[in-house]
Amino acid sequence: MLKRLLQRLFGKKPQSSYEIELTSSVGASQAPASEVKNEVKNEVTTPVIDYPIPVEDVPDLPDPECRTNYVQCASPSGFHKMAYHEWGDPNNPRVLICVHGLTRRGSDFTVLAKAMRDRYRVICPDIVGRGDSDWLENPMLYGIPQYVTDMNALLAQLGLHEVDWFGTSMGGLIGIFMASQKNSPIKKMILNDVGPRIEPTALKRLGDYVGKPLRFNSKKEGLIYLNRICEPFGTFTPEQWKDYNGPHLKKDGDQWIVHYDPDIVKPFSAVNKMTSMMGEMMTWKAYDAINAEMLIVRGAESDLISGLTVNEMCRRNPKAKSTEILGVGHAPAFITPEQVSLAREFYS
Repeated sequence: MLKRLLQRLFGKKPQSSYEIELTSSVGASQAPASEVKNEVKNEVTTPVIDYPIPVEDVPDLPDPECRTNYVQCASPSGFHKMAYHEWGDPNNPRVLICVHGLTRRGSDFTVLAKAMRDRYRVICPDIVGRGDSDWLENPMLYGIPQYVTDMNALLAQLGLHEVDWFGTSMGGLIGIFMASQKNSPIKKMILNDVGPRIEPTALKRLGDYVGKPLRFNSKKEGLIYLNRICEPFGTFTPEQWKDYNGPHLKKDGDQWIVHYDPDIVKPFSAVNKMTSMMGEMMTWKAYDAINAEMLIVRGAESDLISGLTVNEMCRRNPKAKSTEILGVGHAPAFITPEQVSLAREFYS
């Protein structure tokens, strides 16, 4: 019953008539980004802004301290690869899994991973449809059930029986359902600006830009756009913004595009008021079953999780405590020394 409800709420498989329609539409198959984007173009015009870093001339060089590998995962429509990036001693039994938000990728945790590598083997996956991972042939499978299945495949491949978890937004929801399973390997978990109840204002904001086939005439233009979208994350230097958002842009011919499959937004269109309520109910049920020690971090200006929801989470689960980060919305990026120190203290 739980599996069926989760599939309905977060990753419903479409009817055959819809599948037929998708096979002839852009993005219905795992076509290369260049093929997809050349068919549907939506160029973004951004104002001329004096940006102090010549980002067009500064490539995003591979981090020599980062190792990238892949795990084969399965879905109802076939097999796909999920990329994961890791830092630290590969033989360290202490493992920290860091999972990103809806339109983000594992590179978001580069700063945090480097700060934690002295204690942990830090593993940061690109959830399917993002970063270096494959895209799903059936976009209606982009949802929590598939993401949980993929994460279980990763843990099984690496032989991990005990891990700590850091989940931002969507990554926190994945963590909730992972940690609620019987004999879950998760022992300590940070839920970064997310909980069982998602505020409608945040869903509307996400719907305004997620899934648009964005194209930019220069990397600078794309970076300015992403920096504006990510403004609630905090106040950073231009160098920090470039390091944080640079990997989210990739070259496609003479233009630049974002790293993720625009079809990750399709399951949202299948959600109505009733299924949204059921989804919240099932997420609360999963949250209540968690035995891991939890720290709920909320950006004080977050539009995705309210202070009332955080209070309810702490009331319902004695394993949870919370903190707020002032001057930040959704979601704290954990690239500042203060936020990194917060994580180090919790995982100490």
